[in-house]
Amino acid sequence: MKQGIDVHTHVVPEHFPSYAGTGKNVPWPSMHHDHCGHAQVVISGKNYRRVGQACWDIACRQRDLDGMQLAHQVLSPMPELLSYWLDIEDAKPLIRHLNDSIAQMVAQAPAQFSGLGAVPLQDVDAAIEELGYVMRQLRLRGVEIATHVNGVSIGDPRFEPFFAAASALNAAVFVHGLRPAGSERLVGPEALAQVVAFPGDVALAAASMITGGMMERNPDLKICFSHGGGSFPTVLPRLRHGWNTIPMVRDAFSVDPSITARRFYADTLTYDEQTLRLALNTFGEDKLMIGTDYPFPVADSAPLATLAALGLGKEQLMALRETNARRFLGMPLD
Repeated sequence: MKQGIDVHTHVVPEHFPSYAGTGKNVPWPSMHHDHCGHAQVVISGKNYRRVGQACWDIACRQRDLDGMQLAHQVLSPMPELLSYWLDIEDAKPLIRHLNDSIAQMVAQAPAQFSGLGAVPLQDVDAAIEELGYVMRQLRLRGVEIATHVNGVSIGDPRFEPFFAAASALNAAVFVHGLRPAGSERLVGPEALAQVVAFPGDVALAAASMITGGMMERNPDLKICFSHGGGSFPTVLPRLRHGWNTIPMVRDAFSVDPSITARRFYADTLTYDEQTLRLALNTFGEDKLMIGTDYPFPVADSAPLATLAALGLGKEQLMALRETNARRFLGMPLD
């Protein structure tokens, strides 16, 4: 019997509508398909990424899901498509197309797939409106957001109304790296931004949700940090030490950060057993969930083996495979 819910997978729609706005040089995406089941995602006239048929084809995903012996996938947008840099009137139709596309994919096999939509978080009011559409009309499980919005960390007070709305709607919020801080200091190919810079970027976002008091003010918020929480598990001891020893840090937030961190969910995508154990110790066995980054090349193609290597008991293993994800996504626990 297949078991396991993968909370970290991405989709790209098979097609994008033509740009219908009035802007000039707008970085609007398009798909250029070949005859081999692949397509180039083109943005601003440049090839952004070559993607495979699994990005939009449910039948293909079903075959791969069976191959990984998993029961369920959660679909979320390729992060670059979140498009926070667009003017809001350009962003709204693109985000709506993303959300409708994800809902259509889920509708083809709802027993095997759930969805996380997108919101135009560069405009908080518009983001809240789209969140309502995602949750009430499309019946998706929540949304994917980035670690920051055009350089502003998600823990900034300006995003408070959005997180309050997410809490009220019981929406799952999945946080993914995007255009990470520090990329300008990398030495080597552009792809290193995803490999080297994402972990620190995720850590900055997670820390901001504590140091800005966002988690304290929204006690019912369900939020997950991708890639095992990035480097946050190594940052947390320093944050806790600073909270205990530096008055201005202690005054900034009232709860021990290691306690607040236990409210975060995280996925298992760490690529290393010891790093995964650190994430497990940081967030707790009731908060870690399978994440693969399917269908991209960096994906963990054997997530159940990744969990098996931890040597956990049956109940603990079931929590990481499925129960925690069900709680995060608002799915029945039976």
